[in-house]
Amino acid sequence: MKEFKGRVINPGYYKGEAVVSRQGVNTLATFQKSALAGAKQVIAADQNNPDVFEKNLTGIALCLPQTIGSTTGGMVLELICSLKINPACMLFSEHIDSLAGAGVILSVVWEGSDMIAIDCLGQEFLDTVKTGDTIEVREDGTVAIL
Repeated sequence: MKEFKGRVINPGYYKGEAVVSRQGVNTLATFQKSALAGAKQVIAADQNNPDVFEKNLTGIALCLPQTIGSTTGGMVLELICSLKINPACMLFSEHIDSLAGAGVILSVVWEGSDMIAIDCLGQEFLDTVKTGDTIEVREDGTVAIL
């Protein structure tokens, strides 16, 4: 077991599967198609990101450096949280970017979302965790790869 400590943006506890993107995740390209289709889960639609493309992102721990793309990114996160098809957590190796940060905060305040967000986990975290790994996220910002 290896543990990493990050900064808590929105706390919570999670134990389950990780999906890892080694590059920035484009929120619009990844989440919008499922959200607009009224899907029961998000199947990542960004074909430019082979790490997540066609993977189920609902209810999992999405491990990533940052989000990228359009200024609508924060609202897309708020939308998927309002539809309850969001990842259980977003775990950032770098500082959370402003668009994802806004989306997480809007989701918590407007939607009562419990989507966990932790940033500053470090490059070693992203180099160590692999898609399919079981991880445990603790309220204090500790992430353990089990």
